Amino acid sequence: MTAPLAYLPRIRAYYAALGYPEPYRWARFGTVPFAPLAVPLRRARIALVTTAVRHDPARGEQGPGAAYNGAAKFFEVYSESTATEPDLRIAHVAYDRDHSPATDANAWFPLAALRRLVAAGEVGGVAARFHGLPTNRSRRVTTGTDAPEIVARCRADGVDGAVLVPNCPVCHQSCAIAAHALEAAGIATVVMGCALDLTEHVGVPRLLFSDFPLGNGAGLPHAPGAQLASLRMALMLLSVARAPRTTWRNPQVWPGPPDWREDYSNADRLSPEEIAARRAAFDAAKRAARFPAG
Repeated sequence: MTAPLAYLPRIRAYYAALGYPEPYRWARFGTVPFAPLAVPLRRARIALVTTAVRHDPARGEQGPGAAYNGAAKFFEVYSESTATEPDLRIAHVAYDRDHSPATDANAWFPLAALRRLVAAGEVGGVAARFHGLPTNRSRRVTTGTDAPEIVARCRADGVDGAVLVPNCPVCHQSCAIAAHALEAAGIATVVMGCALDLTEHVGVPRLLFSDFPLGNGAGLPHAPGAQLASLRMALMLLSVARAPRTTWRNPQVWPGPPDWREDYSNADRLSPEEIAARRAAFDAAKRAARFPAG
């Protein structure tokens, strides 16, 4: 079995090469809260928490293959009905643009799979709303503002558990912080993520790790059966875990070229001209996104 990509050292080296010598300080929790699922899964109402954003054509290109679009970022928790078919995009985050097609929202937002499990009687119900979680680099804002708001909305919806699906490295941190707040409030959580070392560094109650390029935390793109199996596994973990920091590895294998792990944010594979171009693009994206201080 191939070793997962170590995101923490890769990201540190990448931004150092771009000229940012001070490494980002990732959150890390010594104690992780844990709330057992209070009812059997077949009776549980499940909420979805996503770091994807509602598509807004006025905010520039956000479709498959679009460059990082800081203008499309959002800075406040949002909620929408799960009775609709939302158009959610991920161009505002640092997913793996080289290897993730980003043509199937079901790969990062498992509403369709959750509906199927409810229809089959395996899950009690889908929460009336799903919730969008901002991907703030500011741990203070995520901890003090966004995570409590996610808790308040999940409580208002009367949910028993929540599935959180991050897309980029910072998304994994944001979802981990939100999972802490939800568990402390008595709501069981499971994170469906693709960055194993980063998520476990922060510390989460439950993690279903899929060894896929970032942007596919909910399952393989254009593979409804595999997506259903991934969500079923995540919800089983939600139901049977008995202690925090429980990680299961999804046995599914990414069907694309295996060298994707070597490509992601790898400064060793970039020319000096490419590094300079990426530095300029990153600075421009920061200005467009209005990143808060960390």
